[in-house]
Amino acid sequence: MTLVAGPLAHSRDPAEKGAVVKRRGGKVVFSLSLVAVIALITAVAGLVVGRATGSGGGGDGGGGSGGAAAGKRVDVIIKASDSSFWQTMLAGSQKAGSDYGIRVGLFGPTSETDVNEQVQLVENSISRGVQAILLAPNSSDALNNVIDRARKAGIKVIVADNQVTTDHDGFIGTDNIKAGQQAGGRLCELLKQAGKSSGDVMIESSVAGVQVLKNRDSGFKQGLQQGCPNVKVALQRYNNNDINTAASQVNDVLTANPNLIGVFADNNTSGVGAARAIKDNNAADKVPVVAFDTDPQENAALREGTIDTLTVQNPYFFGYQGVVMAAMATTGSVPPRNLDPGAVLADKSNMDNPEIKPLLEPPTAKAQG
Repeated sequence: MTLVAGPLAHSRDPAEKGAVVKRRGGKVVFSLSLVAVIALITAVAGLVVGRATGSGGGGDGGGGSGGAAAGKRVDVIIKASDSSFWQTMLAGSQKAGSDYGIRVGLFGPTSETDVNEQVQLVENSISRGVQAILLAPNSSDALNNVIDRARKAGIKVIVADNQVTTDHDGFIGTDNIKAGQQAGGRLCELLKQAGKSSGDVMIESSVAGVQVLKNRDSGFKQGLQQGCPNVKVALQRYNNNDINTAASQVNDVLTANPNLIGVFADNNTSGVGAARAIKDNNAADKVPVVAFDTDPQENAALREGTIDTLTVQNPYFFGYQGVVMAAMATTGSVPPRNLDPGAVLADKSNMDNPEIKPLLEPPTAKAQG
């Protein structure tokens, strides 16, 4: 793999063809999230030179020699240990630890609604005296106090996925408004293909008040409205991140609303529930579903047609590059303020393509607690 030195460095390996790196405003944006781009910062800064020989097993990667960041302790705290999306972020984090000799701990609450447990996990990291935390916060403000305490203790905090309203040392996450616009535009295309220019669309959402989801839903409405101005988002339901609840809610709307012509599911739990309801009602040919993220159940639904399109992020990149950013911060260097890996649209026609399949079937790892 060849790295190009300079402000932006990216791979030109044949397996990664079609990738485009763009700069938009103050953000670095990748049109296709590539695992190889993880070397972006370290190749330029020269902070982590060489590779550790440790396997990173048991959730604590690294420990080898390899530069100024080797041996640093970085705790990774995800939103929920019961989700394959976040388990993929852990796998990326673990691999970065193994590659660069960083001691990585993997943690997460059971559910994305367990904000108090996530706060406690950050407190535990402070008590352990780690050098950095990579945190995917379940709230934009409920963790502000504990983040402030960590930074006052000299711990660098890199935030992933969901921005917070207090100071931190860097952010990595998808521009969810833009990704939502992609999803809305795709649903509009599907409706036009079916000859539908008006009707009702449902948003099946996970948790009310979460900024990531609010941005995603807002972007979806913008993308839908741009191409399908006579289609309206008529209702939105919240399933508290429960698949059975999501399935029941979509089923009820399918039964009660004859004007329903499409569903947008804004996370993987919502997508699996929506697909189940579509299948139970034999509605795959009548009501297209565009969903977010990926897991084995969503992938199966995509292949069988109960989900038409998945808007796919790269949580592996979140974890890998997030740990690299955390390592940068511990050595006195300044990581990117805002790094956006972008999102891609996957459907039945491209889900086996070499550019898409690794995003749909990434590795996973388990949290320690």
